Amino acid sequence: MTNNKVLFINQEIMPYLPESEMSKAGLDLPKGIQERGFEVRTFMPKYGSINERRNQLHEVIRLSGMNLIIDDTDHPLIIKVATLQSAKMQVYFIYNDDYFQRNPGKIIETMESPELNDERCIFFVRGAIETVRKLRWDAGVVHCQGWMSALTPLYVKRVYADDPSFRDSKVIYSLFGSSFEGVFDSRFEEKLRMEGFTDDDLKCIAGKPVDFPALARLSLSHSDGVIIHTEHVHPEVMRFIEENNIPYLPYEGSFDVDKYAEFYKSI
Repeated sequence: MTNNKVLFINQEIMPYLPESEMSKAGLDLPKGIQERGFEVRTFMPKYGSINERRNQLHEVIRLSGMNLIIDDTDHPLIIKVATLQSAKMQVYFIYNDDYFQRNPGKIIETMESPELNDERCIFFVRGAIETVRKLRWDAGVVHCQGWMSALTPLYVKRVYADDPSFRDSKVIYSLFGSSFEGVFDSRFEEKLRMEGFTDDDLKCIAGKPVDFPALARLSLSHSDGVIIHTEHVHPEVMRFIEENNIPYLPYEGSFDVDKYAEFYKSI
């Protein structure tokens, strides 16, 4: 592995969100990988429940200001950053009050207004990728965690495949026990086509309701590898991994950063 830069696109990171299987991995994995000599960049959404003053978030003016067009509507992209002193690591936050600042302090937005989750995914992934491009940072590995990051492999492999920041990147998707209930907006496929994706890119979801297994299949079909962080993987998703011979690191009941680092190198 000649490029030791690892980009983490995380749905949850502790302590910004309460401890869970995913948020703990969102903290411990980048921290552990950095301690093993890798250079890391870490992103997550700026949910309304995250107290900016307490966590010392501040806007990065030079990275903010871009508008992302989703479904023919402009959405301003604001980038905030904070430093996790315990991990000696910066965390970049993707922010927009259309998607991530609704009812601050109450239930998390993905549950409060699930009808927007399809566009949240698009905005979060595009926002993180565009910020990395502005940073002029070339990622050797892009590691995405959680269903909110599931579109990352699709964008990296199709839209940004020739971009200097991503043309040599390998993409790994982490599976956790958490998912979302129900289905995405019925126009999700149409919205992705407006992003420039083709029939071949979207064949996993073509003409079908997009629930969690369907979104996972779409992500996995463009991933170079999978890390399983949970004992209970949706059987439909596990079957897709095995039938398509996607390299994966199985769950072994413990958190072993050294094994994750070796998996990066093997990919």
